[in-house]
Amino acid sequence: MKVSIKEAATYLKYSDQYVRRLVAEGRLGAEKIGSNWALSWKEVLEFSLEQIPTYAVDHSRQYKMTNGRLKCLSFFSGAMGMDIGLEAVGIETLLACEVDKASRKTIQANKPDIALIGDISDYTSDQILEAAKVSASDVDLMVGGPPCQAFSSAGKRQGFKDERGNVFLTFIDRILEIRPKYAVIENVRGLLSAPLNYVPHKNRTDDYGSDPDHVRGSALMHIVNRLRGAGYGVSFNLYNAANFGAPQKRERVVIICSRGGQELPYLTPTHSEHGEYGLPKWRNLRSAIDGLGNIAHDHVNFPDKRLKYYKLLSGGQNWKNLPEDLQKEALGKSYYAGGGKTGFLRRISWDKPAPTLVTHPAMPATDLCHPDELRPLSIQEYKRIQEFPDEWEILGSKIDQYKQIGNAVPVSLGAAIGRLVHDAEAGQLTEPPAEFAFSRYRNTDFQTWEKIVIETTKAISQAPLQTRLPVA
Repeated sequence: MKVSIKEAATYLKYSDQYVRRLVAEGRLGAEKIGSNWALSWKEVLEFSLEQIPTYAVDHSRQYKMTNGRLKCLSFFSGAMGMDIGLEAVGIETLLACEVDKASRKTIQANKPDIALIGDISDYTSDQILEAAKVSASDVDLMVGGPPCQAFSSAGKRQGFKDERGNVFLTFIDRILEIRPKYAVIENVRGLLSAPLNYVPHKNRTDDYGSDPDHVRGSALMHIVNRLRGAGYGVSFNLYNAANFGAPQKRERVVIICSRGGQELPYLTPTHSEHGEYGLPKWRNLRSAIDGLGNIAHDHVNFPDKRLKYYKLLSGGQNWKNLPEDLQKEALGKSYYAGGGKTGFLRRISWDKPAPTLVTHPAMPATDLCHPDELRPLSIQEYKRIQEFPDEWEILGSKIDQYKQIGNAVPVSLGAAIGRLVHDAEAGQLTEPPAEFAFSRYRNTDFQTWEKIVIETTKAISQAPLQTRLPVA
């Protein structure tokens, strides 16, 4: 039986261009019939069984470390999504740091031999190193995603005034005291625009905007300047995890710091939305959860009144696909509020990556409904979308479990970070494809972002007081 390039690409989840390249390289046999190529269906099947995609993490591997690997200290570890990704590419996590009780139970259940400490503010650098049983010179990497609510545009954006923002600064202190070769800081997109000194609109006076600390992005600029002042090279971007193999459109800022002063290149993507650059297309929801089969799913439920609307929606639809009278009925006062309201009544599509997983899939404005069934995504499906191994135990109540998984770094993104660190250590760094769209937003790479923040700060400082306008 013969199949076309397009048919083979659909089955293999590659772009047509990439399959043509496989044919040209002799990795897939094909014969020319007229102006088209015909491939052996048997050979395509055999090829698919032989391949281990670059994004794949072997979920059957044992999470036991051996000597000789790069050594990492993990902070704000949560359910350890970042650490699973790092370990998958050979980086050993020696210590986890976490205050959440349910997350600590999860860490202890899966990594019973790891050093586990609590609030980072309660430990000096010497105490952290003692717990990890290493000296500072042995630490290759420190990673952490400080609590992001202090910088989220959906919250009050208290930044470093917020207790959670303060642990961000404590994390920076520990990095500068221990001085690992590399440090990684992961956070929400809102960090790019958070001011160092946020003043709520209702409290702003006529002179608001006269202080450079009011500039959008000045909080992150403060962090970058501290790291650079200590000799670290700093680079960052906003990354969509789907570009690294996660079956989820999740965008996070990843800051990479190098003690040698080098600004490391951006992460190397393994996937692209439509197969650009010869990469496999984004993974979809079906590829992640379809293989779960008829297991017993653990999940919360939607209120009964909401099921009425979900019965009228199919995969990939939301409230906008309801008749107008039902839109108004379903959303109530929210119907007349501003914004796109894209989180209401979402049925996820089988054929696209999942939206960003939230910490509760049944909240009114952040629904995440199964493509076919009348229920939210289950905990088991959450784990697959975030790429946790099926055998990885998530402990606590259902809400605790959703929260831990929803807050995690997708495993594939963690692996991409690990590969960059390995490449830097080996002196084998490569640049990603030029003009690659790492996220849906513009001006999120550190060079463009920094230029904008510096120019805005300069303009604020030089402008006469009466012409200054709010900048955040």
